[in-house]
Amino acid sequence: MKRIRITHLTEYHYHEPVTFGPHRALMRPREGHEVQIVSGRFKIEPAAEVRWLRDIYDNAVAVITFTEPGQKLRVFSEVDVDLREEPSAACLIEPGARSFPFQYGPQEQVDLVPYRLPSYPHDGPALHQWLLDLYRPGQLIDTYELLNNLNTRIYTSLKYTAHDNPGVQLPCTTLAKGGGSCRDYAVLMMEAARRWGFGSRFVSGYIQMADGQHGATHAWAEIYLPGAGWRGFDPTNNKLAGNEHIPTAVAREQEQAMPLSGSWAGPANAFDRMEVALQVTSL
Repeated sequence: MKRIRITHLTEYHYHEPVTFGPHRALMRPREGHEVQIVSGRFKIEPAAEVRWLRDIYDNAVAVITFTEPGQKLRVFSEVDVDLREEPSAACLIEPGARSFPFQYGPQEQVDLVPYRLPSYPHDGPALHQWLLDLYRPGQLIDTYELLNNLNTRIYTSLKYTAHDNPGVQLPCTTLAKGGGSCRDYAVLMMEAARRWGFGSRFVSGYIQMADGQHGATHAWAEIYLPGAGWRGFDPTNNKLAGNEHIPTAVAREQEQAMPLSGSWAGPANAFDRMEVALQVTSL
């Protein structure tokens, strides 16, 4: 077990005071048997009321209602968490699912329907062609090996490019450009796995940095494996999600897992800049 501190500050600056509409913050780590929150602080500027809720994916959402205008919007979160290492998924997968292709059980098939449907069906032909180097119909291959190979191929065949634009690229755009951000990689991994029939979902959160890694605020994909449950794959760093990955939100679509979202009203040229500062450190 290890304890880390996550300090996350997001600031929006404006040339003059503006009015802020309701905002949603997804900055609180998802607690479970592998992640436990020890303590935390949450501060907001200008003055606001905060209420917490659990959304349809069981994410902890802070709903922020501002009570006065301001020239700066500031959201500060500091959380100490204990992280425990999970056993390898490879040894936990049910025997009937250790080789691909396999069928999910009847109840799992019902529950996984939303996570198996492609988000970008028009990208299907391009994805199908790109995946032929990893798997062809009629093959029998170790399930975990197949997903690891997909994780590695995204990492080795594409070039990481950070961008601050909202949203993500289409999977076919990521392939055509030969690169993208961690969000783009996660969506590509998710959609590729869905092409094979796996249940998959988008994850946003934090990563404790290591030499040669990209991240801090980060995104990866989770694949549902019978017996092992939801397991994370990080194609940006060619890693399996471990105890350096701290999820804050999971969702079928990446738009539903944004760390901070909301609206403001004022002159069209009032917006100045956004600044984000984040640290993930061992205690």
